[in-house]
Amino acid sequence: MNWLELSVEVDDEAVEAVSEVLARYGYNGGVVVEPAWTPGDEGPEFRYDTTRPSVLRTYVPLDEQAEDTRQRVEQALWHLGQMRPIGPLQTRTLAEEDWANAWKQHYAVLRIGERIVIVPSWLEHHPAPDDVVLHLDPGMAFGTGLHPTTQLCLRLLERHAHPGQQALDLGTGSGILAIAAARLGVDAVLALDNDPVAVAVAAENIARNGVSERVTVAEGSLGAGARMGHWLSGDFGPPEASAPGMAATDPGPFDLIVANLIARVLVILAADLAAALAPGGTLISSGILDAREAEVEAAFAATGLRLVERHAEGEWVALVHTLVPPTSSA
Repeated sequence: MNWLELSVEVDDEAVEAVSEVLARYGYNGGVVVEPAWTPGDEGPEFRYDTTRPSVLRTYVPLDEQAEDTRQRVEQALWHLGQMRPIGPLQTRTLAEEDWANAWKQHYAVLRIGERIVIVPSWLEHHPAPDDVVLHLDPGMAFGTGLHPTTQLCLRLLERHAHPGQQALDLGTGSGILAIAAARLGVDAVLALDNDPVAVAVAAENIARNGVSERVTVAEGSLGAGARMGHWLSGDFGPPEASAPGMAATDPGPFDLIVANLIARVLVILAADLAAALAPGGTLISSGILDAREAEVEAAFAATGLRLVERHAEGEWVALVHTLVPPTSSA
């Protein structure tokens, strides 16, 4: 069989949105992200250069449906291109044996924070004693570890994930944050996503990393999120948040919640996030553009969440809140 490769050059902020588009059309949801790398100081490790564009690739069988698929992808990219710089869609034909290895050649070991290391399964890595190694391959629906919002969450998990905790990864995507939490010692993690493609990919990555006993992945969300479509569709459900509550997949409460979403969704889910968090627990939220930060903070404050940390990378912001236990009256 021959394959049609679809590739596009995008800026750093568009990587995950374009990855989601390509995953919906590519074979088995597979997406290759070829970031711009600059050599590091330790052999095979590299640093991700956020100032230069990345190339994203996916593959479709070269059959009678290939041209229709190409047109659909091109149309979706045009709409995304109205918001972020996205290059023209490029195509080329590959034979079976070329396709089998095409997605491997541009990947390298990626170190994030002080301990977390993302390693493609076909590469060798000799970890340092304190390394927390995550094995993630291309084909992930969302959450490659490359986007600033994902990296902010990983660094914060290094600080706030501890043994004894019950955790929730809301909008798990590839499962990268749930896997990291488990690797950092969290007792049990519920990984939720309302995208069935993401749920399937996350389950594969969780099994690959040997943390299936501590991480449960399911299709679902919190409260108002259970009625939403995927965020890329623009269907955010009703404008008001629902009454506080959990999807029926788990009762909570959680000692640790990580929600790498977008500002509008975080605002809608503010009451549900607060209801799912144990008193004194920690909420890590990200995917917030700095222009929308005040909106998110106001929604969280109204539910009793108290801001304890703020971190930024470029125009992206991650916040850490805690739920203040209610004061008992005499």
